Amino acid sequence: MRKTATSIGFLALGLLVAISGAVQAADNRHMVQVRRLNEQEYRQSIADIFGPTITVQGVFEPDTRIDGLLATSSTILSITPSGFSALSALADGVAAQVVDEKNRAKLIACKPKSDKQADHACASQIIAHYGELLYRRPLAPNEMADKTKLADDLAASSGNFYNGLRYSLASLLQAPDFLFRIEFAVPDGKDYTLDPYSRASRLSYLLWNTTPDAELLRAAQNNELGTAQGIAKQVDRMMASSRLETGMRAFFTDMLQLDTFDSVTKDVLIYPKWSSQVAEAAREDTLRTVIDITLRSNGDVRDLMTTPKSFINRKLSAVYGVPFDFSEEWMPYNFPADSGRAGILTRVSMLSMFSHPGRSSPTKRGVAIMDIFLCEPTPQPPANVDFSVVENTDGPLKTVRERLNAHATNPACASCHNHSDPIGLPLEEFDSLGMHRTSENGQPIDVSGQLMGKKFMGAGGLGQALHDNPRFPACVARKLFAYGVGADTEEVKPATFKAAYDSFVKDGYRLKTLVKALVNSPEFFRAPVLSAAPTKTASNN
Repeated sequence: MRKTATSIGFLALGLLVAISGAVQAADNRHMVQVRRLNEQEYRQSIADIFGPTITVQGVFEPDTRIDGLLATSSTILSITPSGFSALSALADGVAAQVVDEKNRAKLIACKPKSDKQADHACASQIIAHYGELLYRRPLAPNEMADKTKLADDLAASSGNFYNGLRYSLASLLQAPDFLFRIEFAVPDGKDYTLDPYSRASRLSYLLWNTTPDAELLRAAQNNELGTAQGIAKQVDRMMASSRLETGMRAFFTDMLQLDTFDSVTKDVLIYPKWSSQVAEAAREDTLRTVIDITLRSNGDVRDLMTTPKSFINRKLSAVYGVPFDFSEEWMPYNFPADSGRAGILTRVSMLSMFSHPGRSSPTKRGVAIMDIFLCEPTPQPPANVDFSVVENTDGPLKTVRERLNAHATNPACASCHNHSDPIGLPLEEFDSLGMHRTSENGQPIDVSGQLMGKKFMGAGGLGQALHDNPRFPACVARKLFAYGVGADTEEVKPATFKAAYDSFVKDGYRLKTLVKALVNSPEFFRAPVLSAAPTKTASNN
């Protein structure tokens, strides 16, 4: 596992100390990784802890994609002063809703002796309950004492029990122990492995994209997650839940870089059908297709490259130029063989994300394919590269293939373009929006391509070439492992997930088999071996 940079810009009231010593840990435990919750993990965790009626309104600091995954950046911690202020406001907003009179009956388990004064016993009960859910472990005695004292003191000074409880809950919500997944390791022979509560969080955020539920926390408390049998039992339970779709949607959103839509723009004069609604629908189409094939149908992951299946709504039907049943919000649709569309590469999502606002880009599409599906990133171009030949659409070179060939005569450009363009050019039968076409500037489009020595024609040929390439399923396995453990994709060694990958291949490339094999493997919970004795974690006293 890679060395983690820990740059925390601002944490108030001694919270920085808490990130390294929030737990009264045993001498043989050490902190090995800290992962910031992303926006969706935060929102889903709040919904699962307090209920879907509690709203989360505010702005989150963006993540950074590293080696193809946003999940990797969660281990590079950074909270700016403005970011912490926003999180503090979020925390207070959530806490205020929890103690609001309309929510008390269902969210506050006990009733104070008087609304106008402190009630230590009732406050302790509520704080212990929500503290365990928010911190993903029971509160340490000193943490319980601090949070309960805060509730009691503020209740006494304001003359309002719920006011004191509100600010105590808010302090839990803005603590590093909630905002970050703090992972601890314990000795495991000559190695180190995650402790039960850290295992619970790692399982839950991968499989369900949310905080551990009560059953998973109970299994951690009873050390059931310290055994292979206990893990297998919880994995079977969680994978049988429909919530597995939520977890895998989050993974594929990251792997396929579907968050890119947040910044995609199109020239509406050239593409009048483009809108934010089309972008959101295109993203949903891809996710529905992926989940339908990999989970609901338990199909071959490789079929994502060749499937004619899609899901469309009214906005997408206009872009694709296909009929739509207006009595439905969404409907399944199979593209005919002569449509040129085969696999998720030919959907509006992938085609429009990796194009320019006013024209397509075989290079951007090829770079994305190599990175996303084959785990082969393309080097960044030199800073002084001249792109004028490629960008001159009014010159004598009418097609992008001609312009790219001329551009690639520059030795500094040739290596990168030879890496990406032969697999991006077959997608030129689709424009920047993803609409089908057969010509460019009055010239017929040449859709011939090549991938690792294999020649093919068109998007269908590209999809089949990727389907048949063993590097595609291997890349899926590598990225799923990296996503789950928060590692750099490029630093994940094949041996780390080999056993799980072998099971994946043997069972016909079924995603469920891969997920189950990965999370049941010791490697999924392995932690770095220390060169020195573990340091004792400090208390908050």
